[in-house]
Amino acid sequence: MGITRTVEVPDGVNVTLEGTMLKVSGPKGTLERDMRFPQITIGIEDGAVVVATDSNKKRILAMSGTLAAHTRNMIKGVQEGFEYRMKVVYSHFPIQMKLQAGRLEINNFLGEKQPRIAKVVEGVTVTVGNDEVTVSGLDKEKVGNTAANIEHATRITKRDPRVFQDGIYIVEKA
Repeated sequence: MGITRTVEVPDGVNVTLEGTMLKVSGPKGTLERDMRFPQITIGIEDGAVVVATDSNKKRILAMSGTLAAHTRNMIKGVQEGFEYRMKVVYSHFPIQMKLQAGRLEINNFLGEKQPRIAKVVEGVTVTVGNDEVTVSGLDKEKVGNTAANIEHATRITKRDPRVFQDGIYIVEKA
């Protein structure tokens, strides 16, 4: 009954479990996440993280898979990191971007006088090129949220999106 999922820990990566707090450290840095969920137990056995449950309920089985995926993403993050490439698209008004503490300011979007602001989540690095924005970091969730914030800040409403294709869009996830 129930299910057990194992996530192998590669060489060069150190995984520790303090209560329900999973801590993964590797060559690029350290990540930690609270892995608490009722009826799911997490342990470290023989160089692998084991996510186990005795329940057969669909919701709990799904959550055990989610916790295993979080663990895999944390291990990959401390080894390689995550990087999203975004493309700046405009037709008439050139978009200017300024990086400030914890936010990306997008000026002259569709000729608007007021700047649009996208929040940059802590622990994420954003680099701005001519017509490209690169979002990188160790935590996949934080990198994805920052990229989504930038994409959402340049969302167009009350206009036909087939005509007004201006914005900053995710092009590649590496």
